[in-house]
Amino acid sequence: MKIFKNILKFSPVAVLAWLLLAGKGYNEAGILEGFDMLIAGPMAFLYAGLVAFITEGIKPKEIVDIAVESVQEIEVVFFILMLAYAMAGVFMSTGVGAAIVNAALKVGISARIIAPLSLVVTGILSVATGTSWGTFAACAPIFLWLNHIVAGNMLLTLCAVTGGACFGDNLGLISDTTVVSSGIQNVEIIDRIRHQGIWAVGSLVLAVVLFYLVSAGLPTHSASGAEAYSNIPQKTLDFLAIERPDALSLLQQVRDGVPAYMMIPLILVIVVAILGVETIFCLSVGIIAALFLGLKAGTVVSIPLFLEGVVQAGFAEAGAWVVVMMMWISAFGGVMNHMKAFDPLAKLVLKMSSKVRHLMTWNAILSMAGNALLADEMAQIVTVGPIIRELVDKNIEGSEKDMYTLRLRNATFSSALGVFGAQMIPWHVYIAYYVGIANAVYPLADFKATDFIKYNFMGFVAIISLVGLTFTGLDRFIPFFKLPSEPKVSLKKQVK
Repeated sequence: MKIFKNILKFSPVAVLAWLLLAGKGYNEAGILEGFDMLIAGPMAFLYAGLVAFITEGIKPKEIVDIAVESVQEIEVVFFILMLAYAMAGVFMSTGVGAAIVNAALKVGISARIIAPLSLVVTGILSVATGTSWGTFAACAPIFLWLNHIVAGNMLLTLCAVTGGACFGDNLGLISDTTVVSSGIQNVEIIDRIRHQGIWAVGSLVLAVVLFYLVSAGLPTHSASGAEAYSNIPQKTLDFLAIERPDALSLLQQVRDGVPAYMMIPLILVIVVAILGVETIFCLSVGIIAALFLGLKAGTVVSIPLFLEGVVQAGFAEAGAWVVVMMMWISAFGGVMNHMKAFDPLAKLVLKMSSKVRHLMTWNAILSMAGNALLADEMAQIVTVGPIIRELVDKNIEGSEKDMYTLRLRNATFSSALGVFGAQMIPWHVYIAYYVGIANAVYPLADFKATDFIKYNFMGFVAIISLVGLTFTGLDRFIPFFKLPSEPKVSLKKQVK
């Protein structure tokens, strides 16, 4: 009876996964199709409430109270998400992103350096804009056609653009994956970036070195960004106008040129973040700086148009999906935690772990497994995120500071293994999107899902180093990245 009860308590997670993967049944193409999170979340919450009533006798009013309390715990995340979406739109439209790309393209680009350079450019741009999909859509036409001109290795460049585009989803103030994963683990985004910053940048540098070494034997003939843009077919531009108008706008700014000082808003955001200023004010600084510098550069026509057309649009975009999704998933997690649905899993993981690092490694494995199962990094974050937080809270004892550090690592697992892990999963929605965009903007090739894996050094380095450093304890050699270890923290079975 107890086993059946435990299975029933855990079943809402399976229901949520099923709704996301196959809830709508087969489509006209004979492929299973799932619901959006805005539908799957409320349905899973209602089912979890029913299970809580059956197994624990929790009344409907109490379930609502639990849901509201859970949402209140992360309410600051909603403000951050709205400002993050607004700043992403601002940086794309005012020329901040274009200034970054143009600064790189002023260097003569050859087949030997195009892959490492495209990784750096897309990495910086993804941090600035907070969108991996937008970064890929904007940069793939430039770098794939540049690669064509200089006779480089197409798959090397493709994988470099892919890895760099996801870098900001792992280390960005305004990426929804960073914000949501931090909110679920109840950690500050600024603390999160400080915790993993040196590791993340180090991983990027190592990936750049690997791309350069593999490219060492390629030709040295160089070309410019203007040549690349002139080679982009009109059909590709028309496709972007429909699918990613923000990316097309950035491309046009790259073509026309924007003043180099439009990079200042990004620099200011990074500086105030390093100084430890609250995330909300960091994002506000970026928006305000882009406004006034954009007025000077001519990329902002008027303040009312800027506020209503860009900032308000960002608020509306966040409110239309990610904020509402977070509310429902937070409510779902609150009910699941209240009825102790994850206790059996916690006991199993505890049994298989002899050190805190072992348990944290299991959290990494659960994150990767959830990503592969759900084929969606955000679904993994909101489904597995509460589970790994509960595993830490229920199984480990330590000071408040040390427990906070463990939750910071959990947040890193959720987003880093979500976005970089996605690039290693051929059936993932990330790969499906990238295949579609790449084939549309560079129709001379026929890219397949596995092409994005072959030379994805950024993904390889990030995943292997994150899991390996966590398991071995070698993270102690990376500033701010060290996890607390015994005797500062202990597994509860050892305490007893």
